[in-house]
Amino acid sequence: MGVGGKFWDLLKPYARHEGFDFLRNKRVAVDLSFWLVQHETAIKDRARSPHLRLTFFRTINLFSKFGAFPVFVVDGSPSPLKSEARIARFFRSSGIDSSSLPVAGDGASVERNSTFTKYIQECVELLELLGMPVVKAKGEAEALCAQLDAEGHVDACITSDSDAFLFGAKCVIKTFQSNSKEPFQCYYMSDIEAGLGLKRKHLIAISLLVGNDYYLNGVQGIGLDTALRIAQTFSEDEILNRLREIGNGDASLLQGEIRSVDDSVPSPDESSLKRKFSHCSFCGHPGSKRTHFKSSCEYCSSTMGEGCMKKSEGFKCSCSSCDMDRKEKEQKKQDNWQLKVLSKIALEPNFPNDAIIEMYLCNSHGYFTENDGPCISWENPKTEMVVDFLAYHQLWEPSYIRRRMLPMLSTIFLREMAKDPLKSLLYGQYEFDSIDRLKIRYGHQFYVVKWKKSTPSLGCVSCTAPPEESNVQQDDVVEVDESINPFDESDVPRIDINNGCCFLLTDENMDLVHAAFPEEVDRFLQEKELKELKRRKTEKPETAGSRGVQLNITEFYRSAKVYETEPGEILTKKTEPGEILSSQRAETSKEKRKPSSSNLPKSVRRRLLFD
Repeated sequence: MGVGGKFWDLLKPYARHEGFDFLRNKRVAVDLSFWLVQHETAIKDRARSPHLRLTFFRTINLFSKFGAFPVFVVDGSPSPLKSEARIARFFRSSGIDSSSLPVAGDGASVERNSTFTKYIQECVELLELLGMPVVKAKGEAEALCAQLDAEGHVDACITSDSDAFLFGAKCVIKTFQSNSKEPFQCYYMSDIEAGLGLKRKHLIAISLLVGNDYYLNGVQGIGLDTALRIAQTFSEDEILNRLREIGNGDASLLQGEIRSVDDSVPSPDESSLKRKFSHCSFCGHPGSKRTHFKSSCEYCSSTMGEGCMKKSEGFKCSCSSCDMDRKEKEQKKQDNWQLKVLSKIALEPNFPNDAIIEMYLCNSHGYFTENDGPCISWENPKTEMVVDFLAYHQLWEPSYIRRRMLPMLSTIFLREMAKDPLKSLLYGQYEFDSIDRLKIRYGHQFYVVKWKKSTPSLGCVSCTAPPEESNVQQDDVVEVDESINPFDESDVPRIDINNGCCFLLTDENMDLVHAAFPEEVDRFLQEKELKELKRRKTEKPETAGSRGVQLNITEFYRSAKVYETEPGEILTKKTEPGEILSSQRAETSKEKRKPSSSNLPKSVRRRLLFD
């Protein structure tokens, strides 16, 4: 949930949509609970163990397709404040009045749902087998994600909980879609500060007024617009202290601060002493209608002796008296609003809750010290153990699991080759063969790399692929039964059979391939350039018709007609306007023309007549 009152809608104008390479070679903290809750409901009845399926596919895609280094964060024991809020939310959704129930003792903690906790443990086991680092928080996972981001251990955090900004996050990725040119929707704290003038303590103050995960209802009668208006009145250093003073009953401080914004407005007592001039009912300017009828109004543009001009609809006089009166009314309206808001805040018991403020401002949400830092490292996946784990929980075929893992293994292989070119085999079986082609997906370019199975001194293998590599029936079944989102499915390597050899085709990042195999990339680019030059040379020049230009009608017909006078003799005659055909041509046409027969159909007779 995070901050209430449609807080994300307030921040939406400041969202950035980043492209495919936004997270490449960057560390990103992932709120694992957010991942599971986000899509578990969507595929709960459509897939076996959706939490494991989702974690497996998303981790591979985030690591291989987007090139990120994910750090997964799991929730710890919920704080007493969170437990109380969770109980209150349950009672409210159930329609039970919680006021008559006994209050939980201080320090009491309500553990999470046992089924969900089991799902988290299984996902953590899978992530550790995949070689991903997993960090446990003391309380909320989004709090530790924000701390890792604020301290520079990661470059961004993935969560939909807006509380991350209150805990100190600098960059929050709320949503992402892989089937888009800009898959990441990011929010930067710097953009929020520049656009709304709000900093971390301002956001904490807004959450206290409209409600949050630990204080569900907030102050009764205060919405997001009012809370934003109050927060923008004070600086970051004094906003929380002002709320404490108002909560203790000293409402004059806030009222005085807001009123001091416009010192030029006189008080109601001073303005009441000033004389208000009468105004003409016809033109609306100072003076009487009788006076303006005799002589024109000095504010109107009419000439002398013609009276004044009729005022337009919605007219407002701009004289000093009317301007002063409008300012007085606006000030009274502002004072009434202040009194109502201050009275609502003052009536709220135990406002603001200092325990909530201290929790948001705390910078120790993990089991590590500031000097040591978190233990974050990425290891190579234990492929065979992952195969056994998923074969047991998901009932997948081992060949299917290995094929789905190949993009992750190829990414690790290319990174290691860029550092140490001595390694030559992918997964101990496949070697780099060549770059097949350039592929563009959603506006992003990839190299399609061909991998050949290594066979010692036997030449090319037979075109019959191993059963676990060539059997695509299992893949088709999984896509039909369980596929819900392209992001939840990893790229499946294709099988290419060429000249009796079997190759695996994978989509790889261009920079990564160039760093691992620079000579192969240069060779591919040279061959591509030669093919392009050859194509241009053999390409036929464009004609007028191919360019889509309308041709003259004379270009469709010959300028001369050919006639046959006698066998073997041809007469060519230009058809000029007004020219009479020769007698020889006339005789020939008469000989060709035959009398029509009444026995023939009408259409045939017509064709014979005009032949």
